[in-house]
Amino acid sequence: MRVTNDTAALSARTEFDGPRLALDFPGLRIGCAEYEEGPTGCTVFQFVPHGAACSTDIRGGSPGQLGGYEWVHAICLAGGSLYGLEAATGVAAELFAQREYATGWTDIPLVSGAIVFDYGRRDTAVYPDKALGRAALRAAREGEFPLGARGAGRSASVGKTFEYSQGEPSGQGAAFRRIGETRIAVFTVVNSVGAIVDRRGNVVRGHLDEATGSRTALVAGVERRLAGAQPATPLPGNTTLTVVATNQRLDGRALRQLGRQVHASLSRAIHPFHALVDGDILYAATTGEVDNEALDPISLAVVASELAWDSVLAAVADR
Repeated sequence: MRVTNDTAALSARTEFDGPRLALDFPGLRIGCAEYEEGPTGCTVFQFVPHGAACSTDIRGGSPGQLGGYEWVHAICLAGGSLYGLEAATGVAAELFAQREYATGWTDIPLVSGAIVFDYGRRDTAVYPDKALGRAALRAAREGEFPLGARGAGRSASVGKTFEYSQGEPSGQGAAFRRIGETRIAVFTVVNSVGAIVDRRGNVVRGHLDEATGSRTALVAGVERRLAGAQPATPLPGNTTLTVVATNQRLDGRALRQLGRQVHASLSRAIHPFHALVDGDILYAATTGEVDNEALDPISLAVVASELAWDSVLAAVADR
């Protein structure tokens, strides 16, 4: 019988070894939880004590999300395709419990969630459910982020543009910078149809020819397909999910444009990006705690865009 949430006694794992990013971002708590029986997982970002203004930028052709609120108390990224959205309801339920089940109009926790399709490289039907979302929030702490095949990136893969068999395992990455009192962090779960490209333009993960060990650049691969009239093959679901977090005060227009600018910049790191079979979603969030006249919104977005590229590369740095 196939392993599912209904047939297996699942156990949530919330402690991990391996590489992690240390970051100094007070008020941002991060928690990861996984079902090894999947394997699959979720990654939660909690903004304490009051939440954060948030703008959602959707550019992939096949997105799956819950919420999309302009103010959030938490964001939940998960595997499991649409079923994994249940993890976000678990985060909301745990917040509800932590608030002693208060039901006032302003007491209701706002949780946005988005998912990646991570069934392609595993045989089980296990997905991140309500219990796993609750476990991730209970495990949330300040100051560190697990890198690689952890949390929502547990069974992620990249570089499947030409053949699914040319894909390689990926994961979740992050990068952080402090400029004066401004803190900027970018977190990415990379499960793209496209391959990951470094700053020299080399494909470093995905589009792999196992026979030769070589990786194919995007345009060269497309030209080869056209020349040989090679038919395109259906590609399973993919998706890159990103959270850009800062404590710098931004109005709604500037926050929205920060999300757009950073999301567009990821096309430098992922080839191709925002494809029809990707569900790419980016959340730009600010706790609005500091002003920094030396860092205008455009420059802030440039810095965040460079961090986004670093974040993508960090997702596969341990492989």
